[in-house]
Parts: sequence; C-alpha cells; structure tokens
Amino acid sequence: MGSQTQPPPSSSSSSSVPSQGVVYVTISGLREKHQQELENLTLTTQPFKTLKFFSLSVFQCLQRPILCPFAKGGWLLLLCTLAGGIGVLGMTLGEPNEKHIQELIRYLRFGLWWLALGVASSIGLGSGLHTFVLYLGPHIALFTIKAMHCGRVDIKSAPYDTIVLKSGPSWLERDCSDYGPPLFSSLHGSRIPVSSILPQVQLEVILWGIGTALGELPPYFISRAGN
Repeated sequence: MGSQTQPPPSSSSSSSVPSQGVVYVTISGLREKHQQELENLTLTTQPFKTLKFFSLSVFQCLQRPILCPFAKGGWLLLLCTLAGGIGVLGMTLGEPNEKHIQELIRYLRFGLWWLALGVASSIGLGSGLHTFVLYLGPHIALFTIKAMHCGRVDIKSAPYDTIVLKSGPSWLERDCSDYGPPLFSSLHGSRIPVSSILPQVQLEVILWGIGTALGELPPYFISRAGN
C-alpha cells in the first residue's frame, strides 16, 4: 500500500490571497485619502466646494419631504385638501373678518420672530450673538418682575404680547391698577409660584428652542455632504 500523493494547490487559490491583500490596501488608501480631503474641506480653504456640497445637501433635504409623502400615501396632499376645505367652509359660513386676519398676522409675526431669534442664537455668524441674553432672558425677567409687583400673572393681552421687532409688550408700561386687585398676596412671604409664571412664557421659550435646533441644521448638512 503506497502513500497517496496530494495534488498541488491550484494556482487560483494561491493567487487569491495576494489579490485580496491588494484590494484591502487599495480600499485603505482610498479611505485615508477621503479622510484627508474631509479634513481639508473648510469654508476658508475650499469655499466653492463647501458651498456646492451645502447646496446639494439642502436640495436633497428639501426634496425628501416633497417626494416621500406622495410615495408613502400622499398624506401631504390630504392635509392640503383639508386646509383648503376648511378655508372654503370659512368663506361659505361668513365673510372673513379683518380683525381675525390681523390677529392671525400677529401670531405669525410672533412665531417667526422667536424662531428667527433662536436660529440667530444658534448660528451666531461669528459675532458671539446670543439672543437668550439679549431678548429671551430679559423678557422672562421683566415679566416675572411685573407679575410679582402686580401680584398676578394674567397681565398679557394675548400670547403674542411680547417683544417683537421694535415694539415692546403692552403690559410693561401699564399700571397694576389696570389689572385689578392682586391675586397673589405678598404678605407673610407669599410669592407667585414658578408653575404659574411658566405657562405665561413657555410658548416663546419653545419657539426659541426650536429655532436653536433649526440653526444647527446647516453645519450638519455640510458635514453630512462631506461624508
């Protein structure tokens, strides 16, 4: 019984190992090159390329909310139809009142104002601008001082009765006697609880916070486009 000789390994199996190593080295080199390009991609060194990636990322972000809803059932079209139906119903039941339109404009201006302040605070534009210190913080402090002085928190004429553009709140200049007797007595150390003051300022705080979150999106899009 002679020993059986094993067949020599095929050339294909022996050549596969070096080829895999070459592929790995090539991929590793490409990753290092790509990482180096990302590190050099800044607004100061490559402004046009950075703005190009930013524009493409913004376009892609705006394209998804427009195309995806229709691909996933068309709920955006349904919302638009409902909004149009409500508008037609309002026009049918009664003519639009100018007072209601002005009220809607005030609410829109109020919302856009605090959203814009949040975005400006988040972006900063290199100036260190922080709108909480400039606007939101003083607004909360002034409202709290006025509420403590008058002994009541219902001093706003409307939720939008805040600092908006160049106009100040109406409650800042009014006398406490215009609101009636105080609801919270300052005797015996009684104070207005924070739980009563917070609902009066939470809407502008939430809008400002949403604005700060929106202001973080451009850097995110730039870094995502770079990746």
